[in-house]
Amino acid sequence: MEQFDVLVIGGGAAGLFCALTAGQRGRRVLVVEHANRVGKKILMSGGGRCNFTNTGTSPANYLSANPHFCKSALARYSPAHFVELVERHGIAYHEKELGQLFCDDSSKQIVRMLLDECDAAGVRIATGCGIEQVTRREDGLFGLQTAHGLFAGASLVVASGGLSIPSMGASGFGYDLARQFGHRVLPLRAGLVPLTLSGTHQARLADLSGVALPVEARCNGVRFSNQMLVTHRGLSGPS
Repeated sequence: MEQFDVLVIGGGAAGLFCALTAGQRGRRVLVVEHANRVGKKILMSGGGRCNFTNTGTSPANYLSANPHFCKSALARYSPAHFVELVERHGIAYHEKELGQLFCDDSSKQIVRMLLDECDAAGVRIATGCGIEQVTRREDGLFGLQTAHGLFAGASLVVASGGLSIPSMGASGFGYDLARQFGHRVLPLRAGLVPLTLSGTHQARLADLSGVALPVEARCNGVRFSNQMLVTHRGLSGPS
């Protein structure tokens, strides 16, 4: 059995960034990723160029049961901090619109940047490492029984993602683990989806596929303005 200060479940953007931050603070960190490589969703984001941040990000852009959480989070680490990190690694980028920043070249550069930062911080990453059991031991440490053996750690971070893209390996593991440790899990529902049409509604918009136009969406007193894209299946956005 190997022991670490921090065990991170999930090698996506959140898991890697958490790991490198803990490593920079002198912690011994292990990232456990069940897939054969880390950062798969990063690679597909932004059409392969990774829309890595938005310069206009503010607390007003978030809806939450705790509206103050994003205030403290953004105050401690702002989009400007991440842009500085990107520039330090020599990654060229451009602003598309509305403050959206994309890599000029490829999303692979962002994954490489995170891996380089993890390496510099002494973070160990185990890929292809499925988790068989998670326990809280009598000595207070968390135990992970994995395909690579048994690991223990004083802190456990669950960054396994949600159910958004099962074909990329997404699963309900994180929700099941939360329930195992007594956390209340709210009913799940999609958070970012297209509006899929069928029948006559789809047929009426078929000739407009690929057309984008500015719209304002309103719900429960909250409104958003952005581009709506007509697709061959319905409505999506922003374009």
